[in-house]
Amino acid sequence: MENPAASATGTFDVILEGGPESLPTELRRQRVDDLTETVKICYYGGYEHFRRADAESPVDGPVLFHWIRRTRIAE
Repeated sequence: MENPAASATGTFDVILEGGPESLPTELRRQRVDDLTETVKICYYGGYEHFRRADAESPVDGPVLFHWIRRTRIAE
């Protein structure tokens, strides 16, 4: 059965929830190659890290990732 959340290139649509309120809506929708990795978004001199909300549930639409932490960019 074909996965509706996966594109023809084998990537997955994800939605990023939590983190800074000022994180733009267009950055909250991403396309990733691997659902087991954290998603890292460069934002205001740091990185916002997101992890898959429910790794056990089947993928049948965009996958939800929750914010877990912020790190600063090393200089």
